[in-house]
Amino acid sequence: MNDTMVTLVGNVATRVEYKEAATGTVARFRLAVTARRWDRGKDVWTDGATSFYTVWARRMLAANLAGSVSVGEPLVVHGRLKVRDEEHGDGKRWFSADIEALAVGHDLTRGTSAFRRVVKGEPSLTEPQKAPVI
Repeated sequence: MNDTMVTLVGNVATRVEYKEAATGTVARFRLAVTARRWDRGKDVWTDGATSFYTVWARRMLAANLAGSVSVGEPLVVHGRLKVRDEEHGDGKRWFSADIEALAVGHDLTRGTSAFRRVVKGEPSLTEPQKAPVI
């Protein structure tokens, strides 16, 4: 009830890793989010720092991500923010930000997309894309 909900706009930085486990299907990928600001002095848009988030998805969202998303594509991700604080053996603390995705879609301000409704029992629409053999 007190979860921190966020909506991020960024680019897919890594391929979607899709796994089927006893607890259900899960997918994850990294999302690069770069702030853009208008520089009034120079009259140009400038890029700020890039932040990277690990996006996690479960069940049908995981399967649909694996069959629909590739590295470099612009996405809008909405979900729960989870910040992890870990201490490593050398005494250093490490922070990371994960997003438990509830909804993901292509950013249509930067391109077009074709939607296909998934029909239960038709696995070809949710199978992960296979990398081409080189």
